[in-house]
Amino acid sequence: MVNMHGEYKVPGGKLVVADLDVVDQHVRNAQISGDFFLEPDDALERINGALAGLPVDTAAAQIAARVRGALGDGVEMLGFSPEAVAVAVRRALTGATGWRDHEWQFVHDVPRDPALQMALDEVLAEQVGSGERPPTLRVWEWASNAVIIGSFQSVRNEVDLDGAARHDVTVVRRISGGGAMFVEPGNTITYSLYVPESLVSGLSFVESYAFLDDWVIGALNDLGIAATYQPINDITSPAGKIAGAAQKRFAGGAVLHHVTMAYDMDAGKMLEVLRIGREKLSDKGTTSANKRVDPLRSQTGLERADVIERMAGTFRSRYGLSDGAISADTVAAAEERVAAKFGTEEWLTRVP
Repeated sequence: MVNMHGEYKVPGGKLVVADLDVVDQHVRNAQISGDFFLEPDDALERINGALAGLPVDTAAAQIAARVRGALGDGVEMLGFSPEAVAVAVRRALTGATGWRDHEWQFVHDVPRDPALQMALDEVLAEQVGSGERPPTLRVWEWASNAVIIGSFQSVRNEVDLDGAARHDVTVVRRISGGGAMFVEPGNTITYSLYVPESLVSGLSFVESYAFLDDWVIGALNDLGIAATYQPINDITSPAGKIAGAAQKRFAGGAVLHHVTMAYDMDAGKMLEVLRIGREKLSDKGTTSANKRVDPLRSQTGLERADVIERMAGTFRSRYGLSDGAISADTVAAAEERVAAKFGTEEWLTRVP
């Protein structure tokens, strides 16, 4: 008999814990617990009973359906759901790790050129996957204006190259999917999480976005911003969009999750560089090209450095965080990739 343990914090909800006894590739006994609310009391026994006899390779959707069928009508689940139970069970069965199972490192990096930033993301993620460095939270600093397009975007469809040249904007392509981001030094907050695959084990691709964004939404809430997660990859508030996330999973067992947040951006300049309509700009917190996209500055009243410090403080209080650095060897490895890949016309225009 093997004892297996898994936890899942529902974004905006409660913690669900699954403790399972597994014999011959089936769940013999199951105990679901957590800080959720459930009525009536015997509903918990029904959930546990629904999980007994479950084959260990049962998909999350089937687990949720089994729990829902066992509960029937008249059950109140507050702060969790049959789907959340299924995620906790899958995380137990796949040996998922929790945030506090890792020793996290914090790097507030120096300003770097856009192509080097793209390369560093790849190198650092691979280092975490190989165990060369611990899971890391890195806050970027930009050395110049940039547009970062997603891995599968077309350059000519997304960027006005004349406008980019006029505003001294460097265009680069990242390794993750998603949309184009416009950044200026000091006007955005960009960070990356480099995590082992085990941290998101048992989660779907969409669920992993919410899971990895949960801490920063908590940090923004602590700053007085009514921030929420908006599937699949946005963080928003009543005043408009705050941030967009993108993600890349590596064969070596690491996940890269990076986010760009608007601190105080020039919306007019952004419109001249990105080929986006006003309806898309309105989703970023303004309907006029003459306004600035400034949800973090206007909603907190804090300097950018203070926002970063408070964000890191939230992560540290939740999961622990020690100061780290990027070695000269790591930078050299990234520079080699700039020359071979990220700084080349072939990579930039792989989707013309």
